[in-house]
Amino acid sequence: MASGFFAILDDVATLLDDVASMSKIATKKTAGILGDDLAVNAEKASGFVSKREIPVLWAITKGSLINKIIILPVAFLLSAFLPVAVTIILVLGGLYLAYEGAEKIYEYFVPHDHKEVHVKAEAPSKEDVLELEKEKIKSAILTDFILSVEIVIIALGTVIQEPLVNQIMVVSVVALLATVGVYGIVALIVRMDEFGVRLINLNEEDNSFSDKVGRFFVNALPVVIKSLGIIGTIALLLVSGGIFSHNVPFLHHLFPSLPAMLVEFLLGLVIGFVVLLIVMGVKKIIKK
Repeated sequence: MASGFFAILDDVATLLDDVASMSKIATKKTAGILGDDLAVNAEKASGFVSKREIPVLWAITKGSLINKIIILPVAFLLSAFLPVAVTIILVLGGLYLAYEGAEKIYEYFVPHDHKEVHVKAEAPSKEDVLELEKEKIKSAILTDFILSVEIVIIALGTVIQEPLVNQIMVVSVVALLATVGVYGIVALIVRMDEFGVRLINLNEEDNSFSDKVGRFFVNALPVVIKSLGIIGTIALLLVSGGIFSHNVPFLHHLFPSLPAMLVEFLLGLVIGFVVLLIVMGVKKIIKK
């Protein structure tokens, strides 16, 4: 009995060691998309009142975990029984990401009307703020869902030849690390100014080392948030372009002399604006 028990423990240890090794490889494969995920979600999780930043970020994090719970079993089933559906889902997700990136660029360069901007002179009510907050959370969770699909599929592709148990464990580990890691870093970014204020108030001395560091963090936050907005938009286009390039054979061999990153960005940009024009045209038709 004892020898059988220790044999089981040895098998479990070997399995965990294999899973750890494969998880490391899968994480490296998804490093690029995780960086894009961080930039996109940090931009989406910013812009809230200071005391609401952590509750909003927690709501998005919970939504991200639910996304993974939905995506993982579906990905395993589709990979086993209908692999072509995985590619279709990826391309549809890429269309949405490209559209969102193109829309951000359009709204930045093209003047457009904002409804009810001058209707009320007083500050927005608590209900209005909460409604806007809910909309931003929904948008962030939807974008996270699409990026999560990409992360899961890439991780799955690195262990597709392994037994099902290994696939489930490795991809689940990568998905969990993606959520905890990305939103943990996002939380640090959005609370940067609070940390700076605490450093400034650490002692009574003027212009101390802690004061200088604290002011640096406070002054750096607006720059970081603005930069993340730009980086997040570029990331949306790069991720979507990468999806098109790797899943549509014709596009994969387009402009072979150009750097792959430039091709992916251009693909995301062009396809994004095509989708944006289609959406705008449909909206005008519906209004008429």
